[in-house]
Amino acid sequence: MNGSAIAASGLRKAYKDKVVLDGVDLHVRTGTIFALLGPNGAGKTTTVNVLTTLLTPDAGKAVVAGHDVATQTKAVRAAIGVTGQFASVDDLLTGEENLLMMADLLHLPKKEGKRITDRLLDRFDLAEAASKLAASYSGGMRRKLDLAMTLVGQPQLIFLDEPTTGLDPRSRRTMWEIIRELVADGTTIFLTTQYLEEADQLADRIAVLDQGRLVAEGTADELKRRVPGSHVRLRFTNRHELDVAARVLHGSTKDDEELTLRVPGDGGVRSLRALLDRLDEHSLEVEELSVHTPDLDDVFLALTGHESKEISAR
Repeated sequence: MNGSAIAASGLRKAYKDKVVLDGVDLHVRTGTIFALLGPNGAGKTTTVNVLTTLLTPDAGKAVVAGHDVATQTKAVRAAIGVTGQFASVDDLLTGEENLLMMADLLHLPKKEGKRITDRLLDRFDLAEAASKLAASYSGGMRRKLDLAMTLVGQPQLIFLDEPTTGLDPRSRRTMWEIIRELVADGTTIFLTTQYLEEADQLADRIAVLDQGRLVAEGTADELKRRVPGSHVRLRFTNRHELDVAARVLHGSTKDDEELTLRVPGDGGVRSLRALLDRLDEHSLEVEELSVHTPDLDDVFLALTGHESKEISAR
């Protein structure tokens, strides 16, 4: 379990005849962002509920922050923070009062609670709004306050359930920056999201869950290379070299106007090296090379048969 924030094997959960989790294995390294994607009913929420001790699995084992979720629930809960897609702030309290309330609930000494509150208000750029009622906050401010409240207990691992749903693009990118800062400080993030771009931008590793089973796991680039359609685009300086390259590289498609050649390939290091070696053999010089892979929408559709717009953490 060294270096693992989450280590789960063979997780199963069923409700009568309906199997929700069917042998799920997960490994999340400490200090990384792990994204779990899947269509409606895939089992994402159930997975999170098991890992956060809200549900007991029917079979399998999960260790979170070094503690067994089934036998050491208090230790797990003390080590984690959970933030849902709907901010859990109290609208009748100010931003500062919401944070102080969390400190009281965690039985922190008054001085320490005030110190942590002031630090979080500054970190999340909420100091000027600290004395205003949370009901007056914008969606982005409420989401930042909600995450700040989660951090009062200084959790090692945070579960973020659709943290940017409903936010405008600017607020979403601000939240991305905050998440990256948390990870840079050593926090581990377990993310569920309906935005594939978000997983692509943030996650060190991505797992795709479908009908209770993990159907794929890897980095965003690794997943993209699994889907047909990857190719390398070569641009040449003249028509002669383009024509020669088209004859040498079988299966390629050329564009005479753009002086480009589209060559099927996964974009991996080995295939790129082999491609360049072929060009060198014929003394062909490439002015520009770029790798094009399917995006996560293509990956999601290929792996689950569902359009990405169906993704949600529910």
